Amino acid sequence: MKKIVIASDHGAVDLKNDIADFLRKNNFEVTDIGTEGPAAVDYPDIALAACNEFKKGGYDFGVLLCGTGIGVTIAANKVKGIRCALLFDLYSAEMARAHNNANFIAFGGRIKYAVGVHEMIEKFIGTSFEGGRHERRIAKMMAIEQEC
Repeated sequence: MKKIVIASDHGAVDLKNDIADFLRKNNFEVTDIGTEGPAAVDYPDIALAACNEFKKGGYDFGVLLCGTGIGVTIAANKVKGIRCALLFDLYSAEMARAHNNANFIAFGGRIKYAVGVHEMIEKFIGTSFEGGRHERRIAKMMAIEQEC
């Protein structure tokens, strides 16, 4: 069974729960880091908790959410080993996996997407990393962590 970790701040609880249900219905084991209500929480804390859980191992990928998806994406990409892509259409979902081999994807709970979030997730899941020239580029991205 595939396994994912998911987390959101208060700006995307409904979308987080919808995605978690969708993934469970598609035979994913879901570890939900929270949050569950409208009380304000800080998205950097949520992103860090989910990334730390992911780094324990055994997860296929993670999903992060906040009001726009931007904050959790930036926060997650500060964590060593994390490549989080903010998805906005089917092409970005495909390229996040095919070229960047993202291990996290992000969405905004307050964003009105032109294409359904479930469709973007299916595209991401159904796409394989192409490797080749993209391996070199990912290695260069990850080397930045060592330099900075």
